[in-house]
Amino acid sequence: MNKSELLAAIAEKTNQSKAATGEFLDAAIAVIETAVSSGDPVALVGFGTFKAAPRAAREGKNPKTGEKIKIPATIVPRFTAGAGFKAKVATGKAKKVVKK
Repeated sequence: MNKSELLAAIAEKTNQSKAATGEFLDAAIAVIETAVSSGDPVALVGFGTFKAAPRAAREGKNPKTGEKIKIPATIVPRFTAGAGFKAKVATGKAKKVVKK
């Protein structure tokens, strides 16, 4: 499902216009990004938690040359699924399985 399909599904479920739903979704994403980027986690009970997490410096390889490179430490966004979301996926409600 892409963003436009998500907007259409939410608009149908809430009886709102796609334009209004798009504004709401964009605002929600902006608020989550702002909060997480400032270090505050965003917890949606039953769905999951968005948070910033440190990633340590490490050594990697250039895939073309095989040369070792240093990858610096950074902070990355992380999502942890909540119990309700995990349970819904685990009970077979997910129709499609992502292939590795």
